[in-house]
Amino acid sequence: MIDLRSDTVTRPTPAMLDVMQTAQTGDDVFAEDPTTVELEERCADMFGHEAALYCPSGTMTNQIAINVHVRPGDEVICDRLSHIYNYEGGGVARNSGASMRLMNGDRGCFDATSAMAEINPIDSHYARTSLVCVEDTCNKGGGSVWEFDALKSLSEACKANRLPLHLDGARCWNAMIHRGGPEVPAPEVWRAYGQLFDSISICFSKGMGAPVGSVVLGSKSFIQEAHRTRKVLGGGMRQIGGLAAACLHAIDHQLPLLSVDHQHAHQLGAALEQASFVSHVDAVQTNIVIFELNASLTADDFVAWAAQSGFLCFAFGPQKVRFVTHRDVSNAQIQEVCDRISDAQF
Repeated sequence: MIDLRSDTVTRPTPAMLDVMQTAQTGDDVFAEDPTTVELEERCADMFGHEAALYCPSGTMTNQIAINVHVRPGDEVICDRLSHIYNYEGGGVARNSGASMRLMNGDRGCFDATSAMAEINPIDSHYARTSLVCVEDTCNKGGGSVWEFDALKSLSEACKANRLPLHLDGARCWNAMIHRGGPEVPAPEVWRAYGQLFDSISICFSKGMGAPVGSVVLGSKSFIQEAHRTRKVLGGGMRQIGGLAAACLHAIDHQLPLLSVDHQHAHQLGAALEQASFVSHVDAVQTNIVIFELNASLTADDFVAWAAQSGFLCFAFGPQKVRFVTHRDVSNAQIQEVCDRISDAQF
């Protein structure tokens, strides 16, 4: 079965398993796991930040960052398509006691002027606006990539208004490869990108193919507080060098291959554009393809047909379906899916 449901379904390669088995380990709660320390230092340096903290999931790194930035009763500005709003179990309210001010952007991306217009007055009647969050790439936006200049303008506006800016960068790897077109950008490009944000969450268990793990980045004082919040959320781990080794391996060996996933997504998008049962395909930029079906065909019906045809996908609304490409889907398998779409009769 060809699995296009998500890039989280990838399995460790034999080479990744080898480095996991031989990794040095120690107690990470005491910051004594050498491989984890190496990963944290490498990620911090890569994005131009002072420090980093390894956690089990991207949801946890996002929730930790938000918790450090805000106080109960505060308000967070983000887009209505944001992962932190849609897919983290209401964690902003549950974990931090904060509310959310939603932007109606373009596929998850919004401009600085519009965002700053959402800042509440300094008045006890209103929630205190204390954080802006962006997602790059935006999952519900079809893997959409923020324009660098738009992020720069937003960063400058946030600084002028003394508002921290957090990046949900679960798939920022894909965003950077897209910007590099399709080469891995130079180190100074990563740092210029990373320094736009006060905190960053990066994930290794999606397109990067590691089995577990995300890292939150920020200043030394920020990460000290993040460590406390991780403890409260139950995210402290012990001998995790094997997991961190998988993430280090992904940076060296998987990152340069993400452009192949993007090529596969474009190939699927082109096939869907020609399909009579598809009314719209979102512009494909990275490894996510979202398309809308004609009114006569529901997403559930299409997903069921796809499973019978040998591939798995994900209903993303009553008429919308999502494909996600990843390293465990070959060129031949992508072509097979395209052929099935071309031959489909609904």
